[in-house]
Amino acid sequence: MKYKRLILLSFVLFLGLLVGGGAIHWTVNRVYVPPGKSLKLTYKGPLLFGTHEEAPTSRLAEWNEEGGFYEVGVQKELLGPGRHFYCPIWWKREIVDDIEVLPDEIAIFTSKLGNELPKGQILVDGDLGETAYRGTLRKVYGPGRYRVNPRAYEHKIVKTFTQVKGGQTKYSGWINIPTGFVGVVTYLTDSSVTGYQHGAGIQDEVIPPGIYMINPDEQHIDIIEIGYRETSILVTKQVDSRNRPLYDESGEPLAVAKTGISFPSNDGFDIQLDYTAVWGIMPDQAPEVIRTFGNIKEVEQKVISPQSESICRNFGSKKGAVEFLVGGSRKQFQIDTTEEFKEVLKQKDLTLLYGLVRHIYIPQSIRKPIQEGYIADELTLTREQEKLTASTEASLREEEQRVLLESERIKVETIKAVAQIIANGNKDAREIEAETTRQVAEVDRLIAEIEAQKTVMLGKANATAKQVQEEARSQKFALAVEAFGSPTAYNQWQFAKDLPENIDLQLIYAGEGTLWTDLKNVLPTLPLLKNE
Repeated sequence: MKYKRLILLSFVLFLGLLVGGGAIHWTVNRVYVPPGKSLKLTYKGPLLFGTHEEAPTSRLAEWNEEGGFYEVGVQKELLGPGRHFYCPIWWKREIVDDIEVLPDEIAIFTSKLGNELPKGQILVDGDLGETAYRGTLRKVYGPGRYRVNPRAYEHKIVKTFTQVKGGQTKYSGWINIPTGFVGVVTYLTDSSVTGYQHGAGIQDEVIPPGIYMINPDEQHIDIIEIGYRETSILVTKQVDSRNRPLYDESGEPLAVAKTGISFPSNDGFDIQLDYTAVWGIMPDQAPEVIRTFGNIKEVEQKVISPQSESICRNFGSKKGAVEFLVGGSRKQFQIDTTEEFKEVLKQKDLTLLYGLVRHIYIPQSIRKPIQEGYIADELTLTREQEKLTASTEASLREEEQRVLLESERIKVETIKAVAQIIANGNKDAREIEAETTRQVAEVDRLIAEIEAQKTVMLGKANATAKQVQEEARSQKFALAVEAFGSPTAYNQWQFAKDLPENIDLQLIYAGEGTLWTDLKNVLPTLPLLKNE
């Protein structure tokens, strides 16, 4: 009995320990990690007995595969959302936030553990959790959620990062290059993992429109518009007190002196003109533009405008004022300035589409006599053209009358031709009708002959058939008579054949007296015979 009590007590004690241990495990050891967070564990080591190795300061603690124990320190692996059970006596438990990167953002991570970077290297290559050096990671991370151990890495969230250098904006972080633009890449350091070797500085290859994630410590991007643009140098026009343009007697606008592109002609007159350059930057030219000038505005100020003025002055000062009014020499001036400007921009890795000489302002003192001379010449030409027009008009009227006469003649001839055609047609129709009548009569005659022949032939055929039929019948009787031996025998057979099969013959003897007297006895039987 005592033994049984001892067993029961032991069982109750064991059950109590089991329930108590389970309760402690479910309450004290349990750690709940909500969504969006992770569990960071730090192993404290054994409490009473034994010692465990501590992880080096250059890395996180790991599970020792050979010894089968955890290294003392912050564990490398973070645990995700859910319930986890770790005793707080041996483990330090911390819930940390996951790193969330939103759209149009990037995350830049810096490794706090590892060895010092080699000399000359400023960025760490490799992914999260696989880096061997301390420093900023070359790789950046786009939108998403990342579980990163805060003991090993720190981070910063970057959107679009801009930096102005020399009047040009440099971009990094989250970059959106729109259509019609390209990105000129400037590396701040060399790279061994981007697929090709390059040095620091502006690269010859540009990146096309799109979205890019750029590490600000590795690259800067110049976003530059490609294609053609327009730069104009215009003369300032004189205005009145109401800011309305002023004009001279001939209707030409009055120019403010020394504005636009101005230069003296070779005969000493002041010439001013408006000039427009349509120029552009192609994708392969963009890196050289950034490398040489820094930005497009500098190109316009240092190249396009000065060269436009210089080239127009050089070619314009070689011509007289009159030559700017004459179409041929003015066109040649346009061609010469365009070709020269195109060659200058080509040497600077730029492209010229058009160089347009627009309005040329010439002093009225020289323009008026030349214009009046041209007007007089034009009036003379106009009078000659008017005379030629009158002569031509008279010839036109004469030709119109000829056309009318010819039209009437053709109309009469047409009516005549139509009547002739109708007469010929009627004649042909009558001839065809007569010939048709004759042919119909001929056909009717042939039909009548055929009908007569048919009647004769049918009569002969019927007579012949009747003759043959009668001959066959007579031959039939002759053969029958011959078969019976005599005509009397044949007649008797014919008579007997036609008698009914149920005939009742009675022989009556005729004695003395008349036949009628003898037949009286027979008459009562006649009805009976008739009925049979």
